[in-house]
Amino acid sequence: MKKKETYNNQSITSLKGADRVRKRPAVIFGSDGLEGAEHSVFEILSNSVDEAREGYGSVINLTAFRDKSVEVEDFGRGVPLGWNESEQRWNWELVYCELYAGGKYDNNSGDAAYEYSLGLNGLGACATQYASEYYEVRSYDGVNESAISFKKGEPVTELRVRPLEKKERRTGTVQRWRPDLEVFTEIDIPREYYLDMLKRQAVVNAHVRFVFKWEEADGSFTTEEFCYENGITDYIAEVAGDTAETKIALFHLETKGRDRADMNDYKLVADVAWTMSKTVSLIEHYHNSSWLEHGGSPDKAVRLAFVSAVDKRLKAAGKYNKNESKITFPDIEDCLVLVTNSFSTRPSYANQTKKAITNTFIADAMNEFLKNQLEYFFAENPVDSDRFLNQVLVNKRSREQAESARLDLKKKLATSMDVAHRVEKFVACRSKDPELREVYIVEGDSAMTSVKLARNADFQAIIPVRGKTLNCMKATYDRIFKSDIILDLLRVIGCGVEIQTKHKADMVAFDLANLRWSKIIICTDADEDGFQIRTLLLTLFYRLLPTLLREGRVYIAETPLYEITPAGGESEYAYNEFEKADLVAKLEAKGKKYTLQRSKGLGENSPDMMAKTTMNPASRRLIRVSPADAAATARMFDLMLGDDLAGRKRFIAENGAKYLRDADI
Repeated sequence: MKKKETYNNQSITSLKGADRVRKRPAVIFGSDGLEGAEHSVFEILSNSVDEAREGYGSVINLTAFRDKSVEVEDFGRGVPLGWNESEQRWNWELVYCELYAGGKYDNNSGDAAYEYSLGLNGLGACATQYASEYYEVRSYDGVNESAISFKKGEPVTELRVRPLEKKERRTGTVQRWRPDLEVFTEIDIPREYYLDMLKRQAVVNAHVRFVFKWEEADGSFTTEEFCYENGITDYIAEVAGDTAETKIALFHLETKGRDRADMNDYKLVADVAWTMSKTVSLIEHYHNSSWLEHGGSPDKAVRLAFVSAVDKRLKAAGKYNKNESKITFPDIEDCLVLVTNSFSTRPSYANQTKKAITNTFIADAMNEFLKNQLEYFFAENPVDSDRFLNQVLVNKRSREQAESARLDLKKKLATSMDVAHRVEKFVACRSKDPELREVYIVEGDSAMTSVKLARNADFQAIIPVRGKTLNCMKATYDRIFKSDIILDLLRVIGCGVEIQTKHKADMVAFDLANLRWSKIIICTDADEDGFQIRTLLLTLFYRLLPTLLREGRVYIAETPLYEITPAGGESEYAYNEFEKADLVAKLEAKGKKYTLQRSKGLGENSPDMMAKTTMNPASRRLIRVSPADAAATARMFDLMLGDDLAGRKRFIAENGAKYLRDADI
């Protein structure tokens, strides 16, 4: 028996020094994995961004080395590292070894070092240094270079000060470090993270040029630069491109306020740029240069203001139909390309990772400001206004129509519990165990008769498809769900459908647990019509039930083309011309006589033949349909069944010979 440990006054301990970060990195960086290592880079970059925003330096260089180390260089004023008389400590110690120390706290005074700061809490530089295998700093004040080095959170050199020669005089800071694998579980930061982060910083810091260097495996460097001279308006123009239906509007706000009556006022500056597009939608929020991935106050303001202003304008213009319901934000969001870029002197972030802000004043101020600005915009730009409002109404009515169709389809599919009585000509099996049962999808009544006589009624069920199945690759969802053939199939399969649309994901809830069958077997004739039906059925599964393909639940039954019976012997079956030739050659080599009968289709096959070949689990041939590459499968379906006739002919001409041996001819 394990001995109980004593828990008393001496059991309480506290982390000290670098251990405050090294043993609990997720508290500061949001994660002890790759995301945490990535955020440590952002923390250091933030300080360089703050310098550039204050007008000190217009270029920031970030280099990612192949040994996983990172270097950030700016051309600001340099980080102070010398003796601090008022604190009676070295500044390098305050900045890199003391949490909650820095020059960005007194933002309400007139002589604040930084007015709108991204790196606000005095945590980033120290926390990143603590979490690094090594950390090196060089600071330039125009006269001297000051340098110091750290290892695993502790200084390993004295502060080194060297006078600069005239030709090398500069200002700024160079910091290089490697995230520590003893702190983070992974430090291999992907190139895409750097590119995305630097691009976002360029978007919200107009005129600042971000230069990214990536060291390749051979030691060479590739370089990419990001700079948006006009900030978010250039970004909106880039995102919307030729799809913009209205001019890009830019609203600018400067104000003061407080989050609570007993608190001091703080400053708020905000820019909001937007346009309308029928094909592109984007909403992004930034505060003090940090991308608010989870939104918060600006997102709340945008949603409330746009719904209020658009609804008011629609009512004033008489665009609503009689008794029509009010628009919602998703109706606006579907055609909105919008970026907010705000700055305040007292941001209240949800946490250190700065992915949302919670300031009530910012939400209220931006809401009122946007409502007023939108009212002016609609009045002063009637053509753009009508274009935008009409599209919002189109989105709303499409959403409502899709929702109505969803409910109607859900009602139709709800009848699947008693498919034997509701699906025409469906032949059920006796077993109720979905792990044993399998269903054959056959073409027409004659094929169903042969399969029915040959099946094992304990676990094999049958559903015939009547006529040609709709091409689900080309058809709209509205047409698809008006097809009785498709609805019958969905009822029998029993697990709902998977639909991805702009307005609604999972239009009818899909649940693999409700699948009624261990195998769904497509069984068609080995002729042109059979191949077409087979392909159309596969297309149906690909578009409406892709999970069944990924789970390997859909099969194709191979059926024999020839029955070859030697005199006095058992019949053998050939599934294609090549197998027929091999069997015939063997019999003729032995001098045996034989009869050869070609199958004219499933309906002409004898029940005995079907039982031995197509229906018997021990001897049948099934091809499991499992698309290894969904994107390639989609392109092939589209090529074979889409509108590109010239492309389809070209593909067949170039590739047909490759598949001749595998063809069922």
